[in-house]
Amino acid sequence: MTGLYTKEFRAIMQSNADCSKLRTNRIEEIKNFAQSTNFKRIGIAHCISFSHEAKVLSDYLSKYFNVYSVDCKYGNLTKKELLGGESKRILCNPAGQADFLNNHKTELNISMGLCVGHDMIFSKLSEGLVTNLFDKDFTNKHNSLKAIKELEHYN
Repeated sequence: MTGLYTKEFRAIMQSNADCSKLRTNRIEEIKNFAQSTNFKRIGIAHCISFSHEAKVLSDYLSKYFNVYSVDCKYGNLTKKELLGGESKRILCNPAGQADFLNNHKTELNISMGLCVGHDMIFSKLSEGLVTNLFDKDFTNKHNSLKAIKELEHYN
């Protein structure tokens, strides 16, 4: 099993071991991890529904890093342009978000509330490491753990 871990992966595992604490929230863990790996450039890819939260996070992390933030409507890509048809509705653009952050040479990218599937495209195309701060789950106020607890009642 240890053969699965490249030098880069071992460094990530070591940074986690060095900076994870049970009394640290997720944002502080991300900050501590990025500092322990000497990252300088952090990206935030977010759903437009979370623009305020992305701004708050960006303002906080900007005290420590160069932060680049991009919302899901970046590039104003229409449904007609991407999928055909006649709709001029602006679609989410996870590939564009990854491209934007890649062009800014971010080393760590934070995914905030991207849609299912969009988060996968973003993660696959991102050149920097990707971590999720939270997933979109409007039904459960973005607390996916609640959905798991609800499943326990059905089984």
